[in-house]
Amino acid sequence: MPLNSLRALLCACAALWLLPASAADEPSSDTEVWQGVRATVFAGREIVESNEVIEIEAPFRAEDAAVVPVALRARIDQTPQRHIRKLWLIIDGNPTPVAAAITLSPEAGRADIETRVRVEQYTWMRAVAETSDGKLHASSKFVRASGGCSAPAGKDFEEAMARLGRMKLKVENDAGSAAAATLMVSHPNMNGMQMDQVTRHFTPAHFVRRIEVSYAGRTLLTADVDFALSENPQLRFQFKPQEGGELQAKVIDSKDLTFTQTVAVKGGALASSK
Repeated sequence: MPLNSLRALLCACAALWLLPASAADEPSSDTEVWQGVRATVFAGREIVESNEVIEIEAPFRAEDAAVVPVALRARIDQTPQRHIRKLWLIIDGNPTPVAAAITLSPEAGRADIETRVRVEQYTWMRAVAETSDGKLHASSKFVRASGGCSAPAGKDFEEAMARLGRMKLKVENDAGSAAAATLMVSHPNMNGMQMDQVTRHFTPAHFVRRIEVSYAGRTLLTADVDFALSENPQLRFQFKPQEGGELQAKVIDSKDLTFTQTVAVKGGALASSK
């Protein structure tokens, strides 16, 4: 091969190598799984693809496929006139793609949700938001992670079960106008795909399936979730602490075990925790 032709070929290969992964190896976002979810969960309704109402944030490449941070960021405020009333987190490459379906109150202030999930293979992640006018909006991102659903538990199973249901509910107040809260639940969140490294048997599924949060007796959010949530599930959300009252979280798992935790909020300031 002539030297000039060889140089041209090498330059072309180098250019392809330097392309960002989003351009070089992202598959089409219109996957067969997504088509199925649109047909069943959303009954074929029109879904506007943009980041103007909701945006999903996830790492370009996950450090640990069993603990992948993901955030659903609202781009509109929660007001009685217009708000996000429901959010879905879809993970195309997981055994069950609908990881969470979250119903929100306008009193949440902002429909921002953060959590951590397991990811089984390179996949598109999607946040779908239904606004109060009935319209659907979606944001998507391709995430590079694999093996998260079948990864063994990070802690000794007996130790994890001894701590089952212990909860922390932490509130971060911001001058009384808005607050962020983080719920943490001690739960192995087994999905039935993890193998006991001693017995070589698969551990039966046992996972958090529903989270309910209320403030001053009014529901802020309800989340129907599946085993895509990581071991020891976490959920971060926002609310408006405009009056005194208790912030309460209730967690129900797949064996119908129920766990609760409360934090007293007084006049927009954190008073005490229980």
